[in-house]
Amino acid sequence: MSRPTGRVLTLLELLQSGGVRTMAELADRLGVDGRTVRRYVDHLIDLDIPVEAVRGRHGGYRLAPGYRLPPLMLSDDEALAVLFGLIAGRRTGLTTAADTASETAAAKIRRVLPERLARRLDTVLESLAFTEPPGEFTTPDAGVLLTIADSVHHRRPVSIRYTDRDDRRRDRTLHPYGIVTHSGRWYVIGTDPEIGEDRTFRLDRVAHARTLPGSFEAPAGPDPAQRVLSGFATAAYRHEVTLRIHGTVAQIRARLPGSVATITEPASAAGSDPATERWLHVELRVERLDWLPPLLASLDRPFVIERPDELRDLVVALADRLASSARQA
Repeated sequence: MSRPTGRVLTLLELLQSGGVRTMAELADRLGVDGRTVRRYVDHLIDLDIPVEAVRGRHGGYRLAPGYRLPPLMLSDDEALAVLFGLIAGRRTGLTTAADTASETAAAKIRRVLPERLARRLDTVLESLAFTEPPGEFTTPDAGVLLTIADSVHHRRPVSIRYTDRDDRRRDRTLHPYGIVTHSGRWYVIGTDPEIGEDRTFRLDRVAHARTLPGSFEAPAGPDPAQRVLSGFATAAYRHEVTLRIHGTVAQIRARLPGSVATITEPASAAGSDPATERWLHVELRVERLDWLPPLLASLDRPFVIERPDELRDLVVALADRLASSARQA
């Protein structure tokens, strides 16, 4: 947007706030002289916006009484930012269940959006799942997100240009069936038709997305959010850790969320009360072990380390340090 055009829009925003704006005030706010302000006013009048000149000592410019503003005009990026901000506010508890302000605000924005954009945003919201209250978002490109959400909704294959964590860029074909936000990042999950397996891609690493002809069926089983969490918990890392912990699933999940660990019950405990403490099987895959001993201590539950032995040594070393500190006068 050129600077004169930007200033004309700023002038309109100032006039929309109501009242009479003096020539001196407008010139100061826009950083131009009075003659330029008059030229900008002429631009608005040419656009059929009824700007009135008010004469007298306190004269200036105002919008004609009763003038109704045109429909809200937002770019794809702006609309996404507003609506996802409202959604994130509800998810993080910034608004309570009884407070409908964010919901009604989102509805108002939705009503005045151009129908084309409104339909695409509805598609994103229908395709979106949260694994947990989001933190600070790493926002993907709006065009990429809208294209992939449309593919998820209509079950259309999509071609993406993806940069992996080693900075290698490749074109991939995906059958996307879900969009998930996790820990402030956006992910698309789908089936890679070349290998017939599920893949998860970070959307902020997708530089381009293009819908392909054809269609596909979404797989049965867990929902996309659960699949993403399970994928994180079972990803290949340096260490495979196996534990048995005595407690409830809720007690263990307080320190080991679904994105970090998988929890299974012995067959003998199937169908038991979830609030009943029992021995549960816990598996993790991690790059480092040094953070696990203090975490296990913070659980304050009986546990058994099945593997690796290196973790057992680290726990014993932590216990020795804590006991030594506790014995000091």
